[in-house]
Amino acid sequence: MTYRNLLLAALISSAGIFGYSQPEGNPGLALQGPDHYSFEVGDVKVTALSDGSVPQDLHILLRGTTEAKTDALLQRSFLTNPVEASINAFLFRTEDRLVLVDTGAGEFFGPGFGDKLLSSLAAVGVAPDQITDVLLTHAHDDHMGGLVHGGKLTFPNATVHLSKADLDFFMDRENAKRTGYAMSYFDQASTALEPCIKAGKVKAFTSDGEVAPGVFAAQHPGHTPGTTFYTLRSRGEEIVFIGDIIHVAAVQAPDPEITIAYDVNPAAAAAVRREALSTFAEERTLVAVPHLSFPGVGHFRRMGSGFEWVPIAYGNREPGSDGRFADPHKNGDKH
Repeated sequence: MTYRNLLLAALISSAGIFGYSQPEGNPGLALQGPDHYSFEVGDVKVTALSDGSVPQDLHILLRGTTEAKTDALLQRSFLTNPVEASINAFLFRTEDRLVLVDTGAGEFFGPGFGDKLLSSLAAVGVAPDQITDVLLTHAHDDHMGGLVHGGKLTFPNATVHLSKADLDFFMDRENAKRTGYAMSYFDQASTALEPCIKAGKVKAFTSDGEVAPGVFAAQHPGHTPGTTFYTLRSRGEEIVFIGDIIHVAAVQAPDPEITIAYDVNPAAAAAVRREALSTFAEERTLVAVPHLSFPGVGHFRRMGSGFEWVPIAYGNREPGSDGRFADPHKNGDKH
């Protein structure tokens, strides 16, 4: 079952086919404006961009757990099933390149779900034809769907980078028969990637290394055969864009062995998650995550036998400010 079909099943199970009702215990949803949030990594401005959000029925999607265990873990984070999953993409400029990490779902999920990336880009003054590079963490619909709209290239001047392992896997429909992975995943890959391939815009890599100035790819097969982390380094600082090694922090961080229906190789995906979260926690690595609550940027820290997600601190002040501020109490002023 594809992401879109699983999403539809979640909608029907929670609200009936004609609507979605937030369960008691979760705050009601509202349509937000174009979402973007910027911060600095060394000398590089990084902007998280929202492509919207979708509800996920974790009782349908998660593997290696029970409904009772899932609900108990959600309750610790003040959540109830189904949960709302963000669809995040990330933008940054390095030297003469304007780089987009993942492209959201585009039109794949249908009206009302996703396809907000272009409005989020417009809100930060970026037109699609300004993007020079797209880095795909993997070839799933909600990461590559935004590459095309109406069959035409959304980012006509961009080179699309992805692992050759993912490209080869998803562009060969025989792999659906060999692995039992749903044919719809391969159909979606064809829809999104074939126009880019025909335009000569796809650059697939076979080994880890630098894919753009200061940006390094490292493959971590499991969720898909070519799932890739991208590390941006600048002036001694770094951020790692980790793709879908984790979908639900409230559940999979405390127990990294819990997998999800979208994993091509669940055992390998769980191993990647545990090893990566351990490294991130030990090294205090800043990470960017596609499906954790927007902006999806923060750290993992150890918590018992598992881990805990700590979102980035919010900041909103003039660029270039050194963080000092006037203290009114110095002059005896009272609040």
